[in-house]
Amino acid sequence: MDYTYHDGRLQIRRNDDEKRPILQRLKRIEGQVRGLQAMVQEDRYCLDEVQQMNAITAAVREAALQLISDHLDASVNYAVRSKDQDGAVEEMIRVLRAALRQS
Repeated sequence: MDYTYHDGRLQIRRNDDEKRPILQRLKRIEGQVRGLQAMVQEDRYCLDEVQQMNAITAAVREAALQLISDHLDASVNYAVRSKDQDGAVEEMIRVLRAALRQS
């Protein structure tokens, strides 16, 4: 994983191996959503649909946590390399604030 820092923002660049697990998780979520759409089309039992919705929500949350983890790791590395702890801390707080709005 590599990153750049400009305009007060940390931009992460992942290589293909680092992208693969995230993309696989997103494809799995996509399949879950298609499954839920089919359940609704078929008028399946409401609680089964809700259970599938909860599984999708949990999967999206886990994907977000992976992205956040990568970003925080890059922020810490940036702080160590640049000696700009204040900028890195601000970036981490910005990411965590956005993540907390999500939940």
